[in-house]
Amino acid sequence: MTMAEGDLAVAELAFVRRTNIAPRPPPAAMTGAVGWLRENLLSTPFNVGLTIVIVLLLAWAVPELVKFLLIDAVWSGTDRDACLESVQHREIGACWPFVWERLPYFIYGSYPIPQRWRVDVFLAMLAIGVVWLLWLNAPRRDLGAIYFFVILPIASFILLTGWAAIGLQPVDTVLWGGVLVTIVVASVGIVVSLPIGILLALGRRSHMPAVRTLSVIFIEFVRGVPLVTVLFMAGVMLPLFVPEQLSPDKLVRALIGIAIFASAYMAEVVRAGLQAIPKGQYEGAMAVGLRYWQMMRLIILPQALKVTIPNIVNTYIGLFKDTTLVFIVGIFDLLRTIEVARIDPKWATPVTSTTGYAVAAIFYLVFCYGMSRYARAMEARLAKSDRR
Repeated sequence: MTMAEGDLAVAELAFVRRTNIAPRPPPAAMTGAVGWLRENLLSTPFNVGLTIVIVLLLAWAVPELVKFLLIDAVWSGTDRDACLESVQHREIGACWPFVWERLPYFIYGSYPIPQRWRVDVFLAMLAIGVVWLLWLNAPRRDLGAIYFFVILPIASFILLTGWAAIGLQPVDTVLWGGVLVTIVVASVGIVVSLPIGILLALGRRSHMPAVRTLSVIFIEFVRGVPLVTVLFMAGVMLPLFVPEQLSPDKLVRALIGIAIFASAYMAEVVRAGLQAIPKGQYEGAMAVGLRYWQMMRLIILPQALKVTIPNIVNTYIGLFKDTTLVFIVGIFDLLRTIEVARIDPKWATPVTSTTGYAVAAIFYLVFCYGMSRYARAMEARLAKSDRR
């Protein structure tokens, strides 16, 4: 390189920026509320049309709901006269005095009034266990799992059914009802279905013909019939397989039917997650010397369950709503207690039934939406850890 060429190169370098440019903010149309609307609601012509339709439906339905539940609602009264349009000389909305009076029945059913503190303790213990287990930053979550899966079921059984040896009056499950039964049935189904579903999914993928065949027959048979049929079979046929003195009561039969039904559906959900795992994960686990159950527990199942979190939560939400079907076999869940309360002549008005069903809808909406939001938060947390 000549001297002139070197001077030219130095001169060119003099115009190279030696400091970093401060990052510019993104366009205003891509951030904030406007950006969210463009990305989620107005991204394509189809989404624009769908958004318009949903907005019109909400504009039609929400004002009517607010008017019925709040604006035109009756908030105080002692009997049906408070909720009669002819007495009020105006359009009547929800009859909330009916709800206030029958609320204990909606929660406890016919559980003895002096013993209802036991239900309150059970619900408090259950809430503590759920928060302890689902709060990812909770201290000693290992102890929380022992509490939820071992201590809580035993303590709840003794607390709710009673044990004369420790001074707790026995309470027949026939007297249980309302929210108590709904929570018990849903909790048992949710807790039992996942481990049994995992075993059934592994059995269906097993290389042992007998295990695979039995798993396939169980899953396909249970999934091939509606839940009502399973409940009737559990209520009518289950006592035929055990001695009369050991025959479980009506609620236990329903719990067994719910657990069987939910486990079969959960097995297919877990199997889909197992099939989504690349073959290299299995080969890598076997290459480092892990045995089958070690490989499943440490490598495969954690990834499979993470992949299927949305499907697992959808199954749980469906199970929680399907608990209303137990009233068909004579069990007084929340919906059944509302059905009984709404025909009380003391509160016989045109809006009583609608008010009761609105209470049930709000109850199921709160619980199902809570499960859905927790699942979304869990997905976001796991997706963030994958990006690191």
